[in-house]
Amino acid sequence: MQRTVDLAGAAHLELISGVVHMRPEDAMFDAMVRGWRNQQLARNLRAKTISDREKLIRRFLMFVNDYPWAWAPAHMDEWSATLTSEDHLSPASVRNYQGTVRLFTEFLIDQRYGWAAACEDAFGTYPVAICHEWNALPHLQDYEGDPEARPFTREELQLFFDYADEQVERAVRAGRKGALAAYRDATLFKVIYGWGLRRTESSRLDLVDFGRNAKAPQFGRFGTLNVRYGKAKRGRRRAGGTFCL
Repeated sequence: MQRTVDLAGAAHLELISGVVHMRPEDAMFDAMVRGWRNQQLARNLRAKTISDREKLIRRFLMFVNDYPWAWAPAHMDEWSATLTSEDHLSPASVRNYQGTVRLFTEFLIDQRYGWAAACEDAFGTYPVAICHEWNALPHLQDYEGDPEARPFTREELQLFFDYADEQVERAVRAGRKGALAAYRDATLFKVIYGWGLRRTESSRLDLVDFGRNAKAPQFGRFGTLNVRYGKAKRGRRRAGGTFCL
């Protein structure tokens, strides 16, 4: 006989034996969601992440108007089409929603948790996988956000750095006073990119923030960077950190 394992979220831990429910379908679904929540808590996921996922699963339930043991790939197809054509969500959002439904159904069909067997005993059917490679959005592009806010490609970034260096050389050749400022700007752009700094962090840098790195002596006194002002977190200020080349 197969031994029952007490995994967090398992059906035998969430379902109350010997109790007759007036609406057994609703009771089973609520137990499934509760089990999934406990399984995610056991994996130390954030409470907000779990709550958002649960809301999305209930939203999918309302769209399908049927319970998980009756869900089919066609339901995922219809829902995805609605998210795109009617709700006008971005590909990244649609993919995220699909991923949440996939995680929930994979939890239900995992034999270790016993939900498929519980559904078959209660309703004569069981959950199946409904999100596959052929009905889920693939990663078609490197960046799918706002085109106006996308990051530079490597080629564009190199062109930008080359342009900044060219401004320094042009100012030097012309004998203008702006050569030093142009050199400062070109250097700062590279520092921002090299250490991934934010605007506020960059604006508060000073020469004293640079130091030597014993593991990279070729950079002299500029092998480390001490960012004194980092991004603030809710309710408190956060100091920066030391970054090494």
